[in-house]
Amino acid sequence: MKVNLKTLTFNKIFKKAPIVSLDGQPVLLFNQQHPSLLIALEQKKVQVFSECRNGYCGACKTKIISGSVIYHTEPLVKLKADECLPCCCTPVSDLDLNLSPEGADVVTRSGISAAVIIREQTKT
Repeated sequence: MKVNLKTLTFNKIFKKAPIVSLDGQPVLLFNQQHPSLLIALEQKKVQVFSECRNGYCGACKTKIISGSVIYHTEPLVKLKADECLPCCCTPVSDLDLNLSPEGADVVTRSGISAAVIIREQTKT
């Protein structure tokens, strides 16, 4: 099949940018200037807990209500089909997310444990 260069250019220029929503509320129009979903959300002042920013720790794990993402770096964290790591992905379609405190809870609990141990060691 022969590809029409004019059609290809038109589709590339006027391709609909994915709309990112949180629990059904549109938050941003994702574009190529955003290197990752996490950075795009942060630029819109959406607070997403994150640590490594590279897909290693899973702190930013987020539930996908609808839509799909593509990963720039394959995450080391095991994810369910309805989860993503905003730090290393971008949306390929309109995306509706439910920001989950699950990842933040794991890191916070380990941080509290470490603080308790340090405090106990300084008492003796």
